[in-house]
Parts: sequence; C-alpha cells; structure tokens
Amino acid sequence: MDLQERAAFVTGGSGDLGAAICERLARAGCDLAVGYLGNKDGAEKVAGVVKGLGRKVTMVQLDQADAASCEPAVNAAAAGLGRLDILVNNAGWNIGIPFPELDKLTVEVWDRLQHTNLRGPFLLAKAAVPHMRAQGAGRIVNIASIAGHRPTGSSIGYATSKAALVHLTRCLAVALAPAITVNCVSPGLIEGTRMAQRIPPAVVESVRKSVVLGRGADVKDIAAQVETFCRADSVTGQVLVVDGGLVFH
Repeated sequence: MDLQERAAFVTGGSGDLGAAICERLARAGCDLAVGYLGNKDGAEKVAGVVKGLGRKVTMVQLDQADAASCEPAVNAAAAGLGRLDILVNNAGWNIGIPFPELDKLTVEVWDRLQHTNLRGPFLLAKAAVPHMRAQGAGRIVNIASIAGHRPTGSSIGYATSKAALVHLTRCLAVALAPAITVNCVSPGLIEGTRMAQRIPPAVVESVRKSVVLGRGADVKDIAAQVETFCRADSVTGQVLVVDGGLVFH
C-alpha cells in the first residue's frame, strides 16, 4: 500500500509509543487521527508534530474499555480525516500484580484488562472495516506484548489479554482477507514509558538480565515495523516480536 495521502487512526497516540507511531506514519505521508484518553496535552503535542510535517491531523478522545465508545470514535476519526485506511490498535492498560498474588487480581481488574486490551481492539477493528472496504483496502496493526507469548509481564490478566490479542490478529486476518490485512507487533520491555512503570520491579530486572542485546525494545523500531506492515501487500496474520532478543532460561 502506498501510504501517501492515507488516513490512519492510532489509539493511544498521546503516549510514548503512540507518538512514535504517529510521527512515523506522518513522515510516510499519512494523515493522522491521534487517539487519547486523559492525556490531552500529550495528544496536542503529537498533533503539533504531525501538522509540522505537513499532514492533516485530528484528535479523538476514546475510552475503549467502554464498548459503546468504540464505533463513534472510529467514525469521528474517519470524519475528521475524510477517510480511514489504517487502524493501529496501540492503546492498552496494565497494572502490576505479581503472578502468585491471585487475590489481588480481582474481577474488576480482570475485566478492565480484557475490555481494554482485547474487546476494545476487536470493536475498533469491526467499526473500521466498512470505512476501509469503501476505499478498497485497509490495514490493521495490533500492538500486543512479549507477555502474550510467554508467562511473564505485569500480571496474569495482562498477559492473557495480550495472548488473546495475538490470536485475534490471526483470526481477523482470515475474516478480512483479501482487502484488509491484519498484523501484530509484540514489544518487549520499553523502559521509561508509563506502561513500563507499572511492571513489578522483579520482572523488569529479570528481563534486563535476559535480553541478549543488552537493551530493551525501542519505540522507533516498533514504529518502523508498524509502517512496514502498513506498506506490505502480501503479509497478513503475522506477529513480530521486538524485544532486544529476550531469552528465558
């Protein structure tokens, strides 16, 4: 897909990784809908960067844990940009609960994790499909986590939500072919981000010792892979891990 003049909706666009993805797609020629929940200042900063690159931009507030808000948010993004070709399901939520502390993983916490990290991306993808089909093609890129592949991460609830997102990627790739491709990037630890700050210190230290490159995932590398998936015409249902070479002994 030629990305010039395409329209992309990036959820969680106000955060560290979301900002990098927005900038990367804008540099590639895309107009951007910057999704945000509470960090309006961050979204405005990202919007300023996109405008500075000469691209059209709109901001969309979204709480994707609320099922009723997903379709209106997609429609707002499409209306603000005049079309919708790309959806990047980047927004997510985590909470630090060590795996053995099952009593702390309450029903309320479990539901928020699943609703935000799994149901939200599904509903957003579902809402984006008519807009993409109207253009004759589309790209959906989900952002999962290394925790979706290995029993690690901030909590059992988070890890299982991301594992399900990985499989949702494959299922949607089958459902939406051939016009729309669906792929996934699974980052490892991205230190310095708000998401990483919620990970239990013991897990962070374990990851540091296990990364063969001696450094974790880099937001620029992840953003570059998102762009690659958006450009590719014959890649779908794929999941790429970007984690610095994480090895568990």
